[in-house]
Amino acid sequence: MNAGRIAVAALAHSFGAGRPALGAVDLTVEPGAFVSIVGPSGCGKSTLLRVLAGVLTPSSGHATIDDRDVRGRPGVAAYRAQKGLWLPWRRALDNAILGSELDGVDRSEARARASAWFDRFGLAGFEEAWPHELSGGMRQRLALLRTFLFRRDVLLLDEPFGALDAITRQDMVTWLAEVWAADRRTALLVTHDVEEALLLSDRVEVMSARPGTIVASIPVDLDRPRPAELVTDPAFVALRARVMHALRGGHPVQPDRSPLAH
Repeated sequence: MNAGRIAVAALAHSFGAGRPALGAVDLTVEPGAFVSIVGPSGCGKSTLLRVLAGVLTPSSGHATIDDRDVRGRPGVAAYRAQKGLWLPWRRALDNAILGSELDGVDRSEARARASAWFDRFGLAGFEEAWPHELSGGMRQRLALLRTFLFRRDVLLLDEPFGALDAITRQDMVTWLAEVWAADRRTALLVTHDVEEALLLSDRVEVMSARPGTIVASIPVDLDRPRPAELVTDPAFVALRARVMHALRGGHPVQPDRSPLAH
């Protein structure tokens, strides 16, 4: 894969006077990488994703995907917003194809494509279900299916599992890792869950409190697949400690040459 490079330079945003959300953020994600962003609540993580999704124009700085300016230009990336937006009058299959339809794909073709993916996303047999008839985990998978069906080289995922209970969330993380491994598009995930970030990512970026800036960039050199049981492995525990140290205001942690980083 050679498409899907994200580049952010000196990106800053304020919601009016005295309400800065982002400081000067610099971030690069190479094609095909899975990168997570963690940070305190309100630090600007979701704001950064909204800029990359083209639904928010920043106060200053640059944001590109494959050298294409995305500021105020939606549609360059596939964006899974923090809250799943369902059309209650459309059944599961027709909710899944909403992005494809908006992208100009013929309805019958979009439905055929989506149907082929329902089994992979654990939704086979529920194509004609109404959104309210699906469990929380199934609605999250349906939201991700809609994002995956929007054929872009970059996936932007904003807290996709935030509303789930701990066990369902753990299962969903394992499932997402499997789906992404088969697809290998560039993925940028915002999450509050450090273990989730480490189980999924090639690298974890840590943001400071508002106005958010990147204060640590921590490579995750752990073999895939990464089962949930990995959280007790000494290498995983050491990585989690590095992320937590950065989150708690420790000195910026830069990539090093230790076995955990390479």
